Amino acid sequence: MPEQSYSKQNEQKTVLRLREVTNELPPYVKMFFRAIENTSAPRTRLAYAYDIKTFFIYLQNNNSLFKNKPLKDISLNDIDKLNALDIEEYMDYLSYYEINGRICSNNERAKKRKLSALRVFFSYMYKRDMISSNVVEKVDMPKIREKAIIRMDVNEVADFLDNVEYGNKLTKHQQVFHEKTKTRDLALLTLMLSTGIRVSECVGLNINDVDFNNDCIKVTRKGGYEAFVYFSDEAEAELKKYLEERKKIIPVEGHEDALFLSSQRKRIGVRTVEKMVKKYAQVTTPTKHITPHKLRSTYGTELYQETGDIYLVADVLGHKDVNTTKKHYADMDEMKRRKARNVVTLRENTDTD
Repeated sequence: MPEQSYSKQNEQKTVLRLREVTNELPPYVKMFFRAIENTSAPRTRLAYAYDIKTFFIYLQNNNSLFKNKPLKDISLNDIDKLNALDIEEYMDYLSYYEINGRICSNNERAKKRKLSALRVFFSYMYKRDMISSNVVEKVDMPKIREKAIIRMDVNEVADFLDNVEYGNKLTKHQQVFHEKTKTRDLALLTLMLSTGIRVSECVGLNINDVDFNNDCIKVTRKGGYEAFVYFSDEAEAELKKYLEERKKIIPVEGHEDALFLSSQRKRIGVRTVEKMVKKYAQVTTPTKHITPHKLRSTYGTELYQETGDIYLVADVLGHKDVNTTKKHYADMDEMKRRKARNVVTLRENTDTD
């Protein structure tokens, strides 16, 4: 029986975790998740489940209508007694609270996500006449302040990859491990910087997903669909060097197909790649918080600057909605507009010396 793909394994783990969370909640919550199963990804449903559970725990501990009532015993009739003020109090609570001895806080973006989950949940119950009104719709969404988009400049990318290859500026302790992993690290990071793939797509790659005849890789995108992404000649060269080294490694059973292996000879994980990027970025661009996603932003910016084709960028990055791409690269349009300020000449320059 062939090994299941990395994405399929993750999907199954997510579904099992979703069941664990919903088993702690009232039966009508399970009905909600069954209803959205065919229109949402497992990770989206799990995020909703965590957010809805947080809301129920809040009601249990802070709302007099539900004081100390077991989560599974909170009825639809109980939910129907809530009003918009109750939801606003919950949003205020999310700013800062303590649960099981742990201090938690949420910024405006996190609050918006949690309120969005409640909107979908309450909308489902209201449309099916399970509750008489949708009080969540009466609560305004938090205003999100746009963040500056962080990416590396061309010279920073070159310095970054130099540090990956030669271990420049690393501590003596880091350099010991660098000698063992530099070929893998350089192949992996060059591939990410030349394709813009997500870190989850990168760690999920198998050896047979690499096609050197067409210079492309097969990745599983968000939503589970497969796509072919083309890599550069630079990435091809580094991948071939790594694969020669990879042949000498005997993977742990169950990880034979993985393209990138960890030091433990298992499929490399997202957290390992995050640490890898952080290590090299700290000695390259210490004032910028560079993450694997910022490598994706760096590639998208360069591709847009070179082509000016926002639809191509959206397609290569795997954005389903081009507006998502436009939002991230709007400042590039501003740069182009500034450069074009003198393109149109209204009158010939008649000044003479």
